Amino acid sequence: MDITFIDETGEVSQDKITEIEDLLQFAADYLKLPEDTEMSVTFMDNAAIQVINRDYRDKDAPTDVISFAMEEDGEDEVPIIFDEEMAMPRNLGDIMISTERAAEQAEEYGHSFDRELGFLAVHGFLHINGYDHMTPEDEKEMFGLQKEILDAYGLKR
Repeated sequence: MDITFIDETGEVSQDKITEIEDLLQFAADYLKLPEDTEMSVTFMDNAAIQVINRDYRDKDAPTDVISFAMEEDGEDEVPIIFDEEMAMPRNLGDIMISTERAAEQAEEYGHSFDRELGFLAVHGFLHINGYDHMTPEDEKEMFGLQKEILDAYGLKR
């Protein structure tokens, strides 16, 4: 899987980016995604993610992670059909993570920043792969899979 990382904060070390990439590659293998899959991860601060949260979700507050799935069918959207002969990579979408919020939540939940950042990356990754937690059944499925991936990778609370 090809992952593009953008660090708008200028504070995320290359080691940390490599850790998140390894975790997301593991998650992609866990879901058996094709090799030619693409996605992006952007690290930002609370102010930047608040603007996105306000503009796209009508919630004027910072959040921890926001995902934009490329393959999501909206009510008024025409689905894009890809012919296998087109040989285009599958673009899952974009994940935006507030590193500030991740640090706050790590302290709040009593675990490491690495664990929180990994949790948020996998959470966003599952969203761009079509999982959500809008109903109790969906939440059980998504959070169960999230825990399976994090535990199998070795990133426990």
